[in-house]
Amino acid sequence: MTRRILVADDELHIRRAAEFKLKRTFEVVCAEDGQEAWEMIQADRPAVLVTDLQMPRMTGLELIEHVRANETTADLPVILLTAKGFELAHDEVFETLKVFQLVSKPFSPRELCKLVQMAIEDYESRQAALARPHV
Repeated sequence: MTRRILVADDELHIRRAAEFKLKRTFEVVCAEDGQEAWEMIQADRPAVLVTDLQMPRMTGLELIEHVRANETTADLPVILLTAKGFELAHDEVFETLKVFQLVSKPFSPRELCKLVQMAIEDYESRQAALARPHV
């Protein structure tokens, strides 16, 4: 079963770099902004969302807020990309928005691929733990 990864970034070269590495292991779809990504998520939930922070029409933070507020996507693993030096309150990102990992640009496509795999494994282990009967 090939897992689908959604990459949302308004910069074409970032989408292409991520897609080039990720498509060796995953099915990859791309969105140019947060609004397009949200529409794609609603139509067909991906295994992982990789999103830029600063995008037109809907920012990465707004996109994550939409994802977390929706019952069918609330537990979707998210990796947040941000321009190097853009400061975020880590408590908000990791605790409130439940972001799996924050990645600074420029990033290593190989490292991004590893993080996506880790996010999938983390999600699946949490799902398995929830499915186990409690004694």
